[in-house]
Amino acid sequence: MTHGTLQGTRIVVFEARRAEELATLFARHGAVVTSAPALREAQNPDRGPTLDRGAVGAVVLLTGVGTRALAEAAGDAAPRLLDGLRRVPVVARGPKPLAALRQLDVAGAHPVPVPHTWREVLPVLDAVGLEPGSLVAVQEYGAPPTDLIEAIEARGLRVLRVPVYRWALPADVGPLTGAAAGLVAGAFDVAVFTSASQIAHLFQVAQDADALRAALGRVVVASIGPVCSEALEGHGVTPALEASPPKMGPLVALVAARAPGLRRRD
Repeated sequence: MTHGTLQGTRIVVFEARRAEELATLFARHGAVVTSAPALREAQNPDRGPTLDRGAVGAVVLLTGVGTRALAEAAGDAAPRLLDGLRRVPVVARGPKPLAALRQLDVAGAHPVPVPHTWREVLPVLDAVGLEPGSLVAVQEYGAPPTDLIEAIEARGLRVLRVPVYRWALPADVGPLTGAAAGLVAGAFDVAVFTSASQIAHLFQVAQDADALRAALGRVVVASIGPVCSEALEGHGVTPALEASPPKMGPLVALVAARAPGLRRRD
């Protein structure tokens, strides 16, 4: 069923894993959708049961995908890894790592409250009460969470980085490069971002970062949530819309409800 609230609206989306699903959801509202996947999940060559390196005092899990990948990468050592997660404090940033832990039969994690950014991780970790010099294992996702790592180290704690996967550019960067050029040329009305790394990759392939930044200031920029919005703002782009909760369905509904009115006021 086509609702038509976005009839004729030209939307560019940068989602990769669920690109077809997202494009279909927008198309049901009448939008003309261009899909330009900005990411490709790549395994790290050294991924594995790195939590065995030293006496870990606490574990910070940042994504559900990374939590499951960590257990898969452990291979035969997975039972030992899961037992370790049951014995030390685990800080889970948001519902997805909590759900992954339940699937792995690991209970008792400390949940991070909304909006689930790295800033909300810190007071939860503080409440664990680690001794100075304790080792905190941080599951990385796509790119190093530099701000979080620096804040943990500033508390007198040591950090063990656990990079189970990384976000690489897509094998074919043509659609992404074309989307960057299209934004500059005024070919789109709305730009939709569903992860922080998408923004970094879009600016990486753009011929002129300043022109891209200016172009994003002229369209309706929609963000899936606070983490993504923070990345946009780090590149000088203020999102007009931010989904709450940070999920694909609410994001589509928000764009359908608000983007046409924002376009008319431009």
